[in-house]
Amino acid sequence: MKLGVFVVLFAEKSFEEMLDHVKSKGVEAVEIGTGGNPGDAHCKVDELLASEEKRQAYLEQVHSRGLTISAFSCHNNPVSPNQEEAKEAHETLVKTIKLASLLGVPVVNTFSGTPGSDEEATQPNWPISPWPNEYTDIYNWQWEAKLIPYWKEIGKLAEEHHVKIGIELHGGFSVHTPYTLLKLRNRTSPAIGANLDPSHLWWQGIDPVAAIKILGKENAIHHFHAKDTFIDQENVNMYGLTDMQPYGDVQTRAWTFRSVGCGHSLQDWSDMMSALRTYGYDYVVSIEHEDPLMSVDEGFTRAVFNLKSVLIKDQPAEMWWV
Repeated sequence: MKLGVFVVLFAEKSFEEMLDHVKSKGVEAVEIGTGGNPGDAHCKVDELLASEEKRQAYLEQVHSRGLTISAFSCHNNPVSPNQEEAKEAHETLVKTIKLASLLGVPVVNTFSGTPGSDEEATQPNWPISPWPNEYTDIYNWQWEAKLIPYWKEIGKLAEEHHVKIGIELHGGFSVHTPYTLLKLRNRTSPAIGANLDPSHLWWQGIDPVAAIKILGKENAIHHFHAKDTFIDQENVNMYGLTDMQPYGDVQTRAWTFRSVGCGHSLQDWSDMMSALRTYGYDYVVSIEHEDPLMSVDEGFTRAVFNLKSVLIKDQPAEMWWV
């Protein structure tokens, strides 16, 4: 495995400054935003698509520092009922797939998106209960009319360009659990898999090690984010896990994103690394920082330090004892 970082953290730095900074911290791979929620501070897709010379210079900046690009990321909502938003998200995703193919980047990360409740809707709708019955009707319509047709198209495009799609299992979006990821994958394309982020599993009550086993057996883990979550059970008792308080209300929130090792033990993180290796994922572990109690650099540095102690880098030795 390699240690990486989602470099949207350092959007204020130039491309070269960002690469030098993360290299100095000891990471080996970068995940780069190409638009949507992550922004495009370090990757101007249209410029790179238009010029082979610029693409080669771009890669040289990365490779000359001994780094690789683990993924491009353009998290957004391509199935939004807001047509302008959906169009922008779709165009960015398509361009990112094409650029990834040209640059040899194997994964494009994004969200599944969330449709509206019907053709007349103006806002996304995330049903999380089968009753009242209209919620089930909305859920079924979203999958059959919007999600499956859209991701069949994108899956085919990804296959043609030899790129994998890593969908982040994130609350608020239609694909947010191992089940919904496998449902989409099985109905669309094997190019569709997970960008597995344990922080979003913990707050849904899902054991990340179990999720790794479920998805790993299906060869459905395409990328991995390293971010932690602290669950405050006293606040869960008041607000539940679908807490709508702002992320900054740390004292009262049911759960809060934390840097690696600040929400769960390093034993938990070691167990995840072992499960990833056991079930076939031997790629990049990409740090994502959204800790409201730490600066970006402190949270990033803490995550690097903690992950280096549990990451499995070398290939297994022969079993000389048997």
